[in-house]
Amino acid sequence: MSPLTFIFLRILRRFPSSSPSNFLYAIFAFPVGKFAGEFYELLIYRKMSLPRIHRKRGELRIHETMDELKTDLVEYISEVSEASVKDRGCFAIALSSGSHIELLSKLSEVPYSKIVDWGKWNVFWADECLVAKRDADSNYKFAKDVFLSKVPLSSSQVRLINNSLKAEEAASQYQFNMRQQVKSRLINVSNLCDCPKFDLILLEMGADGHIASLFPDHPALAMTEDWVTFMNDSPIAPQQRITFTLPVINAASNVAVVVTGASKAEAAHLAIDDLAKGNVSLPARMVQPIEGKLVWFLDYPAGAKLDGVQFSD
Repeated sequence: MSPLTFIFLRILRRFPSSSPSNFLYAIFAFPVGKFAGEFYELLIYRKMSLPRIHRKRGELRIHETMDELKTDLVEYISEVSEASVKDRGCFAIALSSGSHIELLSKLSEVPYSKIVDWGKWNVFWADECLVAKRDADSNYKFAKDVFLSKVPLSSSQVRLINNSLKAEEAASQYQFNMRQQVKSRLINVSNLCDCPKFDLILLEMGADGHIASLFPDHPALAMTEDWVTFMNDSPIAPQQRITFTLPVINAASNVAVVVTGASKAEAAHLAIDDLAKGNVSLPARMVQPIEGKLVWFLDYPAGAKLDGVQFSD
């Protein structure tokens, strides 16, 4: 995609799908597009995806295809990064475990590889398995292979967890390091609680409703004093992990939760819909930024059981 068409596409996404402005922007984008196919993309992008739905539990962005979801997610990250750099002069993002990391590969492609201010990024981990950095279960290795090694980030910008320590020691050290970053203002601080205020925490919800390494009914859910906690008994292997606690997640300026696949449809319903009692044991249900924004990125299968959402054929 040519850079000029990308700019018009970014503007286009800020308007409702029913807005006549979509058509006007598309017309103006056509002459500067490198190929006629880009004009077609501008016209159909909003038509193929459901409008953004705003609820008490955050904003819903539901997409028909994974390609659409990937494009929207990466565009969202790019926009949050741009706003944070403009506001604070830097961007602190926390990544977590999950296959959604693969969606971030688009960040290493043009135009994002060129327009993102990579020098202002600082990458942290909302959770990590205590395994070797080259181990297949390492969240860092997954992210490095997918995009971190393909964008201009220095090693000092990626804040790794010390996997040579025991779980409790690794959690304590990572929390100490985060406090140092808060003091230097690489991470903002919440005005409402004693927690770091990340510009963006990116999560994926599991079929059981877990986020990061916070699992249903696990004692880690009740941790409120620490920023980072640990476990030696994760219900999903590897068993030794460290994870952000709920207060840290809910202190973020922006939290994005990716939910894909039919196996997660019931959990998505329990986590998002306005239920009479809700499901207090579902970690994803407990994600509610106290002064930030929550956005859910779903595909059609994951959103199939959401109240009031209908998909056209």
